[in-house]
Amino acid sequence: MADVIFYEKPGCASNARQKALLVASGHSLDVRDLLSEPWSVSSLRPYFGETPVREWFNPAAPQVKSGEIDVEKITPQAALVMMIVDPILIRRPLIKVGGRCEAGFDSERIGAWIGLTSSEKRVDDRCSRPAPRSDGGTEVASFPSD
Repeated sequence: MADVIFYEKPGCASNARQKALLVASGHSLDVRDLLSEPWSVSSLRPYFGETPVREWFNPAAPQVKSGEIDVEKITPQAALVMMIVDPILIRRPLIKVGGRCEAGFDSERIGAWIGLTSSEKRVDDRCSRPAPRSDGGTEVASFPSD
């Protein structure tokens, strides 16, 4: 099986599920903190390949959700600089196996690449935290810890 470098946001419940699926599939993980990694344009850019710039962003990042960052209009260079300054903007996880890098977690794509055991529940890169209620309240939920 594969030796996977897995950049996560520590404490992220979605990343915890993704890591569990990779381990259950027989892969070994080298887990790293996406937020404290000293990113540069040359180290970050390979994770996005030919995907549109809008897909480089974490859709749950506050600046993206609020519309402060228009992911449809931003240039690749500006996006990378913003992500280096504020890594919460980066779609996660970032995964590297050998020379190949990927951003985000799509079970079908990852399965075709390195192999995954079947899972009853689809695992992807969407945030599993509940959205705030429309009445301004907050939802209370428990999430697994790493």
